[in-house]
Amino acid sequence: MPEIRPLTLADGSVVHSDAEILSGTPVFVGTRVPVQTLVDYPEGGYSVGEFLDNFPSVRREQVHTFLEQATQALLLPLGPAIREVLPRVKTGQVCHVDPP
Repeated sequence: MPEIRPLTLADGSVVHSDAEILSGTPVFVGTRVPVQTLVDYPEGGYSVGEFLDNFPSVRREQVHTFLEQATQALLLPLGPAIREVLPRVKTGQVCHVDPP
């Protein structure tokens, strides 16, 4: 029977840090795969699909959730204006945004 492992923590996070796992390096929940590895993949010319192929213990849902959570964390300090525009940019409804 395959091992059932959690994809998220109780708070919905897909990343955690534990001193007993890779000396506290942030990893995907239920794995020993550092999140930094995913961040480095595009820089090396690799796709998310290739990352998932090379690290099968990480689930596509975890990558998607991580990218969404990281995006929100980066945009939070920018205020409500950018958070209002971003969904329209993602759907192609906005082609150009003038700076404030």
